[in-house]
Order: sequence, then C-alpha cells, then structure tokens
Amino acid sequence: MRNRLWTGAASLVLTATVAVTAGCGNKNDNGAAAATNGASATTKAPASASSSASEAPDGKVKKIVVGTGTQFPKVAFLDDKGKLTGFDVELVKKIDERLPGYEFDLQTMDFSNLLLSLETKKIDFVAHEMEKNPEREQKYLFNKEAYAHWRNKIIVAKDNDSIKSLDDLVGKKVLTGATSAEAQILENYNKDHDKKINIVYQNGAANDTVSQVATGRVDAIIGADFTLSLIDPESKLKTVGDDLSEADILFVFRKNEPESQQLADDIDTAIKELKADGTLGSLSKEWLGQDFTANLSK
Repeated sequence: MRNRLWTGAASLVLTATVAVTAGCGNKNDNGAAAATNGASATTKAPASASSSASEAPDGKVKKIVVGTGTQFPKVAFLDDKGKLTGFDVELVKKIDERLPGYEFDLQTMDFSNLLLSLETKKIDFVAHEMEKNPEREQKYLFNKEAYAHWRNKIIVAKDNDSIKSLDDLVGKKVLTGATSAEAQILENYNKDHDKKINIVYQNGAANDTVSQVATGRVDAIIGADFTLSLIDPESKLKTVGDDLSEADILFVFRKNEPESQQLADDIDTAIKELKADGTLGSLSKEWLGQDFTANLSK
C-alpha cells in the first residue's frame, strides 16, 4: 500500500487523547488542526478484482477527501510516531484497497468541524464513528452497510450510586461534545421536560473528561458502550442504567448528490466484502478490544 503522512502531522497536538463523546459521532475531537492545516494521508493499494465496478469510466482514479480526527483513542488518533491510525482510519484504508476507481485522502480536523466541512465540500465523506439518528438523517446521506453497532450509556464516577437514568441528571452537570449524538440525547431530553439537565459542552480531551467526572467537576457523561475501556484504562468510571439509544455506525455523505450516492454504494460493496472475509471483525477486535460488528448483517 502507498501510504504518505504529510508533514502537516508534525504540527498536530500529540498530548491530548480524545473526547469521550464520540458521537457516534462523535467523540468530541478538539485540539487537532483544521482540515486545511492538519494531517493528510493518501492511501492506495492493488484492488480486488470483485471491485472493478468502481473503476472510473475514463480510466482515471477519482480522489476522495475523507474527514476524520486525531483524538479518539483506538479509532482515529496519532500514535507515538505521529502516524494517523485507529479502527476507522485502517478501515478506510481497507475499503480503498477494494475500490480501484478511487484514491482516499484522509484529512484531520476537530470533530465539531466535520459535518460543516462536509456541507461546504471541503471533504467528501466523514469517517469518525458517526451514529445515524433522525436529526442527522434529515440533512445527510448515510451508506447502508454499517461497520459497527453501539449502545449509548450514562457514565459516572465509580463511587457514584445516585445516578441511574436521565431523570437523575436533572440539575446536574453533564459533559458532552457539541454536534455529537450524545449531545442530541441530552438536548432532546431538555426540550421535552420543564426541569433541565445542565449540559456542559466540552473543549478538552478524554484524559480531562475522565478527570472531570472522577473528581466531581461534572456529574456524568454519555458514551458508547465500547468507549469506556478506551478512555479510562484505570477504571475510574462506570456505566449505569439502561441503554439510552443504540444505532448502527456508518459513513456520512452529502445528500442529494449523484456522485455522493455512487461513492456510498461503492463503499457498501467493499464493506460487504470485508464483512464476508472476516476483515471487519478482525479490525474491530484489534482496535476496539472485541467484535462490535458481530450483529451486523453479512
């Protein structure tokens, strides 16, 4: 595989790890450089014969800019050598190998800028554990083949036994990332109730998130079921209560564009292959600790 990490990576902040609220988007991905300044990794390798349908009619390879982040541990992050890697990053590379008609260029930015960059055509699709929900589906196109599935839970300090549900969070501080799916859960609750949750929109990284909850600066966060082991290796926090939501994880594209629809369809073809040959499950085990793709349709 040809894999170039441009010199822009050197300017990225290496000390932060990631915001917990990936929203499924969404781990709040702050501190990274914007797309025009951040890391860029272009990747292309020999493709499988079964993906020949994605060949461009004129024989040329179409460059696709993929938006992701750098502060989501094990999903999209910079390793100790400054290399962009993680579950979503490596999956994008595997998909690119299967699609000879495309060349994917990974661009990094703050999580909160990903969807705006998609809307303004700075990127062609988003790869950052994006959860499909009704609010997003109104504005964006999602591919059909999910590459992970997760459940959102309330996360509190390990010694906190007073919080079990969203109702228990009324009047309490809950940390979340702006534009995240978790933020949407909290915002929807406040729309439907007279007594409100005190939503605190996050600007820090995951190590600060864990510290804020563990020390009581905030009372809780909401995160996907696989998130906790990634951001809290010392087990200072715990999940409580019932699942608040569950959703498939997909890539996000611009809506009502034939080229975006074709790209999404071609990516679906590649994901089906990766599911069938076990590559997707192996990537999930390698990066997320277990197979979060096991319940996805083949």
